[in-house]
Amino acid sequence: MRKMRVRTEVLGDLPHLLEVSIEGDLSNASPTDPITWVRGDEGMIAFGEYKRIEISGSDRFEKARKWWQDSLRELDIHNNVHGSGTGPILFASFAFDSEEPSTLLIPEVVIGKRGERRWITWFGDGPQPEVKSIKSESAPLPLRWSGENGDAWRSHVAAIVDLIQRGEAEKVVLARALDGSIEGEQRIDTRRLLQLLGSDYPNTWLFSNQGLVGATPELLVRLSKSLVTSRVLAGTIKRSGDDEKDLALAASLARSSKDLEEHEYAVRSVADALVPLCSSTNVPESPFVLHLSNVMHLATDVTGVVTDSVNPPDVFDLLARLHPSAAVCGTPRERAERSIREVEEISRGRYAGPVGWVDIRSDGEFGIALRCGQIDESKKSIRIYAGCGIVAGSDPAAEYAESEAKLAAIQGALARH
Repeated sequence: MRKMRVRTEVLGDLPHLLEVSIEGDLSNASPTDPITWVRGDEGMIAFGEYKRIEISGSDRFEKARKWWQDSLRELDIHNNVHGSGTGPILFASFAFDSEEPSTLLIPEVVIGKRGERRWITWFGDGPQPEVKSIKSESAPLPLRWSGENGDAWRSHVAAIVDLIQRGEAEKVVLARALDGSIEGEQRIDTRRLLQLLGSDYPNTWLFSNQGLVGATPELLVRLSKSLVTSRVLAGTIKRSGDDEKDLALAASLARSSKDLEEHEYAVRSVADALVPLCSSTNVPESPFVLHLSNVMHLATDVTGVVTDSVNPPDVFDLLARLHPSAAVCGTPRERAERSIREVEEISRGRYAGPVGWVDIRSDGEFGIALRCGQIDESKKSIRIYAGCGIVAGSDPAAEYAESEAKLAAIQGALARH
């Protein structure tokens, strides 16, 4: 069987990645709906669809590895750039629950930028696609919001606190969802939504994949040349908008026993997951405070070096070990997952699951799909999500206020869309 040709070449100057589009006919290549992984002005934007599959099951990360490796054997790869993220790329978005569908997609064209390097990868025997700049117009969306009311969700939090105080768990992450629908003929423009989120939250990873769109501050795992990095966020406080007050709030967050306890559970779950796969790990003794435009988080960057062996761990091994972490599930993991199923009453879909990319070396970068929404195929409705870590000292009213602050991230961008 003749292999599909794939080429990667150096590019010259580019507009911002969120303004990049291409000329030419591709399958499923809507200029307003790219596949995206961007932070600042670095990352990747992709178009078209060479192959796609949905998978599920407890062995989904192994299934993903096999499908990617089988797909690579079909390709005749010519890479004149080399390095992490070049060549054909698998974009993946995994559901939170292993029994719900996860999406794997290999696009036809990928445009990437890292530092001073810019490149394009494309499938087929045709000439290199022409890169162009595209602008998205703002148009306020008449969204009507509906979903679980505050009283019901606060009662769910109280039920989880009672469970924890009885000693049945240490931490449980409880999520809620809101549904927004457009009245009229307008549609949600994924690219414009990403641009607004990037403007509001420049320190986050912007992602879009098959309708899932968001800006996550939490890097689940990056694997690059055997170096592993994971940014853990747990413990949150809403910003006031006044710089002096926010400094005081950051100091109180850093001293909060409730938030430090929640954060320690999350850091410990990541560190414990990495130890069997790494020859060395580094876990800072104390978290730092990550400042976003609407909230502040306790944050810790855990790093490690994967074991040097005949078959060293790849990014799929790391994902299988790390997900779901205590930051989005709780601890002990099995009891927290059971509590979520019993109390939460929503389908998380791909919210709080790993979202990112894998290259031909099985290196990659995955965030946790937070501060996000799932746009339906008509682009006239969106379901947005937020979650809070519940521990013994949690107050239902305070947790509800925290969830509102997290939902405001994507609601604010949609309001200015």
